[in-house]
Amino acid sequence: MLLYISILISLSLLYALVIALYIQAWKTLPTYRVPPTGYIAQTRISILIPARNEADHILECLDAILSQNYPSNFFEILVIDDHSEDNTATLIQSRMNQGCAIQLISLATYCVEGESYSYKKKAIETALNYAKGELIVTTDADCIPPPNWLNYIAHYYEQSGKVFIAAPVNFYGEQNVFQAFQVLDFMGMMLVTGAGIHWRFANMCNGANLAYRKSVFYEVGGFGGIDHLASGDDVLLLQKVAKKYPNRIGFIKSPDVAVRTHPQRKLAGFVQQRIRWATKSGAYEEWQMQAVLLIVWLTCLGCLTSLVSSIFLGWSMLWTCLIQLGIKAIADFFFLRIATHFFRRQDLMTYFLPALFMHVLYISIIGLMGNLVKQYRWKGRRVR
Repeated sequence: MLLYISILISLSLLYALVIALYIQAWKTLPTYRVPPTGYIAQTRISILIPARNEADHILECLDAILSQNYPSNFFEILVIDDHSEDNTATLIQSRMNQGCAIQLISLATYCVEGESYSYKKKAIETALNYAKGELIVTTDADCIPPPNWLNYIAHYYEQSGKVFIAAPVNFYGEQNVFQAFQVLDFMGMMLVTGAGIHWRFANMCNGANLAYRKSVFYEVGGFGGIDHLASGDDVLLLQKVAKKYPNRIGFIKSPDVAVRTHPQRKLAGFVQQRIRWATKSGAYEEWQMQAVLLIVWLTCLGCLTSLVSSIFLGWSMLWTCLIQLGIKAIADFFFLRIATHFFRRQDLMTYFLPALFMHVLYISIIGLMGNLVKQYRWKGRRVR
């Protein structure tokens, strides 16, 4: 049992070391500054928005993009209606001809419902055939970008020479502890994303705020080889680009370029969302990413198993659990304090303790389910 306890505590210490490395990498990542006064855009941008049953959100998303402080003749919006069963398409049409080119593409014309599990990738591929911009920017139909979103991305693209650019995504509008946990968890993911890209030891990104050169998408073969998964239009594409351009992947470290979206309101939706994210982990080719994910999962699983084991093995396992949680709590506290400060949401640290226990439970269960569950429901359809 002593060996078992030693392994569990060692895992927690290894977890703390990984978090410390991420903190150091984040601190060395330069903060992106606002484009200078008088900056004139040089980049033509095509914004791609896959949308399925987004009648409740699509207008807010489009209005935010139409209000961008970016020359309207330098960007276009391509919305791909993915077999919506509500009036998403009608609402999109109501915003067409509003000073910026908006094009509505019906995915049903190119992909019959039930034929493919990679609907989002198919939507993006289809829209790319119509995109006229040099730079492709993707977001989700339930996201709200800030007013200078395109200015930030274009300026960073022009100054950095990066061909693939990730940027922050943030949840907002939390109404209870469960949703506050999601906000904290996602903020942590954003720090992991920026730090990993900066030090090139684990490439992550989120398709809700992503940009890449159109020509590069075709250079790496697009979604070829990863189109069997419903998820992965972001991270798996990034990993393909990183193979060809390892030094030309960037992350815009600024809260003012972050797009906002709501956390999942119900537990069922949260579980399905996180299973969807977890199912693509088996396709990660970077050993660093696989190692980090494994360490995080084993650490959380170790906390849970030592707690359960204490019922049968007594106080020694309970003390082991407390030591594990203590190590994790210290690492997470400093990590999330930096994250909440970056996003200007220090108030969320009041939820730290319940979020700590939720994180242990969620990672343990979802990490397992993501590798065992082969199909799940998302956006009203069953995918894999």
